[in-house]
Amino acid sequence: MKAVVFPAKDEVVLSDLPDPVPGRGEAVIAVRASGICHTDVEVLHGNYGTSAFPVVPGHEYSGVVLEVGEGVEDVRVGDRVVVDPNIECGTCPACRRGWAHLCENLEAYGVTRNGGFAERSVVSAAALYPIGSLPFHVAAFAEPMGCVLNGLTAARAETATSALVFGAGPMGLLMAVALRGRGVPEIALVDVDEARLELVDSLGFAAIASGSAALGEMKHGVDLAVDATGLPKVAGSLTEYIANGGSGLFFGVCPADARIEISPFEVFRRQLTLAGSHSLNHNIAEALDAIETCQEDVARLVSHRLPFEQISRVFSGEGLTGSLKIQTGGD
Repeated sequence: MKAVVFPAKDEVVLSDLPDPVPGRGEAVIAVRASGICHTDVEVLHGNYGTSAFPVVPGHEYSGVVLEVGEGVEDVRVGDRVVVDPNIECGTCPACRRGWAHLCENLEAYGVTRNGGFAERSVVSAAALYPIGSLPFHVAAFAEPMGCVLNGLTAARAETATSALVFGAGPMGLLMAVALRGRGVPEIALVDVDEARLELVDSLGFAAIASGSAALGEMKHGVDLAVDATGLPKVAGSLTEYIANGGSGLFFGVCPADARIEISPFEVFRRQLTLAGSHSLNHNIAEALDAIETCQEDVARLVSHRLPFEQISRVFSGEGLTGSLKIQTGGD
């Protein structure tokens, strides 16, 4: 089978690998859609997880079950499914508290085990969730939507009536779509890219140019401010926009060695909540429910659907003009 492989740090190749065979409790799926995430790039450069090379990247993927191993009862050949990539140890303190995403020994398909940028993928049958009639390229957003929902819970989004999201990339836009699904009436996104701001407006959100007077007028003006850029300068500015009693969410992946300044007196005096969120926590089913209600908006976040050959070139640094979510596969 064809597969994109990271054989070592900073190396990408398109390879022919043996077709996987399911072991006990496992299933093999034919991958129909797999999306590139910023985390995949961090894996490539050895900046995320345990850098388990060689590995097939891809942790946002859906497909059709081709084969099941012994002991599999709830998954059948022909099922249309999506993958929950996280693999927790089940015994560490975080796992015992139900925080699988904070597992001290966390593994994941596409990070420490072969993932979705291959024609076939073998996974635990317990990691598969039925997608019904959802198109494969839309269902592949279940993992990132799970991450978004985990973040909204951490940031107490249920208390918000207004939100400001910095970064109108795929995750920032997905965050806005999820906030609207949660009933937040006033949602704005900030970006430097005019084309992305046009998309923001067409999706029915307020589009604000970075550095504009309109953004300046929002100081201390929103219940929830979210960094979805991963830029330390942006993350460090969140408290400037949070209203008294509001929340800020560090959602973008900043460099591990980055530092920002926060005034503890301001956090105390204005009773601010500052939260971070990592990954998803076995909430794929909830994510699929959320996607079901807004699948047309989610589908618009896919800008490119490419064959494996081009996906490998993207990982090697070949840019794509106007890209949002880049996927391989087709329905």
